[in-house]
Amino acid sequence: MNASDKRKLPIGVFDSGLGGLTALSELHNLMPNEDIIYFGDSARIPYGTKSPSVIRKFALQDARFLLSKNVKAILVACGTVSSNCIEDVRRETGLPVVGVIDSAAKDASEVAKKGNKRVTVLGTSATIKSKAFENALKNEGIDDIIPVACPMFVPLVEYWNPSIDDEATNAVVSEYLSEVARLKPDSAILGCTHYPLLFDVIQKHLPNTKLISSGESAANALKEELVVLGLDNNSGGRVEYFTSDDASLFASNAKKFLKGGLDGNISHIDIEKY
Repeated sequence: MNASDKRKLPIGVFDSGLGGLTALSELHNLMPNEDIIYFGDSARIPYGTKSPSVIRKFALQDARFLLSKNVKAILVACGTVSSNCIEDVRRETGLPVVGVIDSAAKDASEVAKKGNKRVTVLGTSATIKSKAFENALKNEGIDDIIPVACPMFVPLVEYWNPSIDDEATNAVVSEYLSEVARLKPDSAILGCTHYPLLFDVIQKHLPNTKLISSGESAANALKEELVVLGLDNNSGGRVEYFTSDDASLFASNAKKFLKGGLDGNISHIDIEKY
């Protein structure tokens, strides 16, 4: 395949559910002429409470599905996979693979270095246990790190209708962040792509902290890599969606993750085949 044809191949994006749509939205805004294939493993959500071996199994199945669609690069829009087994995904696919760890750590550290050099990381239990964000931040020169596991954030986003004034939402967020707020971190990494749906509520509880969306940081990093590799496209723009759960349910729930609504076909797949 020549370079011109390879440019026209789609970008693959996957997540444990719908949260990765926030990263897809950022990527689509940054690179509107790229074709994108999104897979949301909604039938097996959440990944963050699973064992490392199960997370790896699911991640490789997700990657194999995207390979079957002949993608040219993959954005792993899942903090749990990015922090536990992204190197396995790279080895399995042989493609450019960008996760949500290093780019978010870089952005958060740049903010923190202008203040008290204190960063908090909000993530799933598996993400926090992996210490991947902590290690990435230390590589960026940040040692004052406050990791906080927030296992209820993903189901809150997926199955509730969180808002800044919702009592239940504020109770959950306060439970995780009340102690953190007293420490006044300079920046906070939203270490799961579901968490931007809680952006306003989290900001309410961390009023003096700059929130860093890991999905937005990853989208920027992938764009930079594709440009450097000469793989950026200027003649596409189509988006396709795939889910391991019911397609109509995916469409209904996806609306809150995509401001403009779904703009492509949605199909159900049996991910266990991969």
